[in-house]
Amino acid sequence: MKNKLHRLTTAITIALTAVLSLSGCSRLAQSDPLPSSFENLEDGKLKVAVSFYPMYDFASKIGADQIDLINLVPSGTEPHDWEPSASDLTNLEKADVFVYSGAGMEHWVDRVLNSLTNENLMVVEASNGIALRTNSSDEDEEHDNHDNHDEHDEHIESEEHEFSDHEDHDHSEGEDHADHDHDHDSESTGLFHFHASDSGHSHSHDGGLDPHVWLNPEYAKKEMENIKNAFVSADPKNKDFYEANYEKYAVEFDKLDEDFHNTIAALPNREIVVAHEAYGYLCDAYGLTQVGIEGLTPDSEPTPRRMARIIDFVREHHVKVIFFEALTSSKSADTVAAETGIITSVLNPLEGLSAEEIVAGNDYLSVMRDNLNALSEALSE
Repeated sequence: MKNKLHRLTTAITIALTAVLSLSGCSRLAQSDPLPSSFENLEDGKLKVAVSFYPMYDFASKIGADQIDLINLVPSGTEPHDWEPSASDLTNLEKADVFVYSGAGMEHWVDRVLNSLTNENLMVVEASNGIALRTNSSDEDEEHDNHDNHDEHDEHIESEEHEFSDHEDHDHSEGEDHADHDHDHDSESTGLFHFHASDSGHSHSHDGGLDPHVWLNPEYAKKEMENIKNAFVSADPKNKDFYEANYEKYAVEFDKLDEDFHNTIAALPNREIVVAHEAYGYLCDAYGLTQVGIEGLTPDSEPTPRRMARIIDFVREHHVKVIFFEALTSSKSADTVAAETGIITSVLNPLEGLSAEEIVAGNDYLSVMRDNLNALSEALSE
């Protein structure tokens, strides 16, 4: 009896050890492949901290092995509501250059920069010089919330009226964006800010601006150019290296832009329905119209009235696919898809990649080509 009990206890112990071991391996496998601390990195190189994934991708393409590069927002994390930790502030105190996209994407940036004592930190707002678009969904949502109490007494407006604001903002390629584009306004701070172009930039942003500039490949190239110029200024001895890397990748970004133009121009449909209204710059560039279930931030809940209008729009325009993003809940997209009998698919806004995607070798260029394939399939007959 004692032998049986001993064997049972031993078996349980082995099983528990195996489970804990597998759990540890799982945690290790899911650890962030992007560095987040300057500890144990090589001394003497330019120390660059970036806010989130697109900035990491662009900075790594330019700086390669000539910089020590860390990323603040962890892989697989939705950046809109992320907050920096004490260790992140410690790393920024050690950095030579801090790159963020701007246009309101990093809501914490003013507070963090004002708390730093690193007077030599070069701060680069990568979207500097890019004409920014405003968001129309805020007004739509405010109208919906105001009228929600009597929505059953009103006839749901036609999709032409409901989505007229989207059509005003999501222009065909080449149209004038003057009505909704805003250059950055300059504002003095206690830190050294790198001015990458003649236009100024702001560190106090209007929440109504659309921050997702990198989804237009030409604007992504501009952000990469601003980063390159900052590296040249901070580390002039490696100027030729940074310039050569920029020229190399600028060709690839131009080719990506050309492929988007050619592919989408041949498609018969022009409307996409998305969970998170993040694709305005992409739509402006290639003559598409986005209809968002949610607003610019993926945590905004659509009202019943808005859901009803989206469902009507899907049916009337014979939309085939509802797009959602992998880092956030697909609940609203799933609801519309279930109601209309269509499918959902990922359209990646590149706010972040999962650890698995990064380990697999995905980057801005490959994910944008995946997006192009997804759009091509959804907008074909």
